[in-house]
Amino acid sequence: MIEPLPPGGTVPDAGELHARWADAWAPERAAERLAGVGAPWCIAAGWALDLFRGAPSRPHGDLEIAVPAAAFPEIRDRFPEYTWDAVGSGRVWAGAGAEALAATYQTWLRDPVSGQFLFDVFREPHEGMTWVCRRDESLRLPYDAIIERTADGIPYLIPELVLLFKAKATRPKDQADFDEVLPLLGRARRDRLAEWLDRMHPGHPWPAELARR
Repeated sequence: MIEPLPPGGTVPDAGELHARWADAWAPERAAERLAGVGAPWCIAAGWALDLFRGAPSRPHGDLEIAVPAAAFPEIRDRFPEYTWDAVGSGRVWAGAGAEALAATYQTWLRDPVSGQFLFDVFREPHEGMTWVCRRDESLRLPYDAIIERTADGIPYLIPELVLLFKAKATRPKDQADFDEVLPLLGRARRDRLAEWLDRMHPGHPWPAELARR
């Protein structure tokens, strides 16, 4: 359960923030550092769609990884030379302690020397090995049903879940991602995505496109 936001934190300047993500890692580098981690983890968001496609489609401003919340310490311990910042409601808590972590679900890995951000970890709700959608707790799936792997073994979130999260506030890049991935989605994937969209975002235009195109 997410706790109320603690006092403090800073509101970063948008231009400065963009520059501080300029050295974000690619999935391959994160996967190399996370090799052997026992907890289920996966590349999420736009990079996950590119891994599903098997080729890059556009530049990415950051790298996002999803892990079960209880497994975050295992991920954190792989990066002792770096610092973790908690992020929520547009604020950043540098070197996040327990209070900030309990009140947020995003965590940015930062190089303490350069100040650059390297990747973003989503600490996801779960019950054991079952993933729980933070936007609708009735959507629950086993981790082995939501994580697929590239030929090189990099785990990524299934595209229908990536698109479900992108549908909430569809930006131009999200629509472009949908348009690029749609031809690669088989009927089972389309049906799942349409069902989830109807449940969480009634009236969204994508289900009609999934049926038509």
